[in-house]
Amino acid sequence: MAGIHKKVIAIGASTGGPKAIQDILMALPPQICGILIAQHMPPRFTQAFAKRLDAMLPLEACEAQAGDRVQQGRVLVAPGGRHMELQRDVGGYYVRIYDGPAIKQQKPSVNALFHSVAATAGPHAIGVLLTGMGDDGGEGLLAMRKAGAVTVAQDETSSVVFGMPKTAIALNAVQVVASLDEIPGVILANLGSES
Repeated sequence: MAGIHKKVIAIGASTGGPKAIQDILMALPPQICGILIAQHMPPRFTQAFAKRLDAMLPLEACEAQAGDRVQQGRVLVAPGGRHMELQRDVGGYYVRIYDGPAIKQQKPSVNALFHSVAATAGPHAIGVLLTGMGDDGGEGLLAMRKAGAVTVAQDETSSVVFGMPKTAIALNAVQVVASLDEIPGVILANLGSES
């Protein structure tokens, strides 16, 4: 049952997200647990975003494909125009990629990712909601918090658009509100309780 209870980090963002995600990932060590990203972007743009991250980071980054394994030091970016969910089998975590209706006008949906992480990883997850317009991610982050995950939102001062974090905070989905510079430290501080 190796990998069943490994930590996983899920990050959601929209407007201003690519730079914020890049800044966070640059501050994380290469041996970090698997990271899943839902960034609001149309098809093809997510592939370019993942390639850029892969070139800049000490981590492996790629646009996710169905069945990709969530592994240490690996960043999986949800493909534009499709949803990504976390699944689990005896070998550990992997992702499901599917084409469904937009959720809160978004595909990929942060809520879809976060709800699946809540159901699959529960207290072994960290959810991070970053800058973005609209209200995607708040309900999913609340599900993660109720499942025992650590939940983090970017603060208003460092957000390009505070809509998504603000919604999550109003729902009481957020345990830690932090600036962009503080978020990597919050993540690392909460990875010590591997079980």
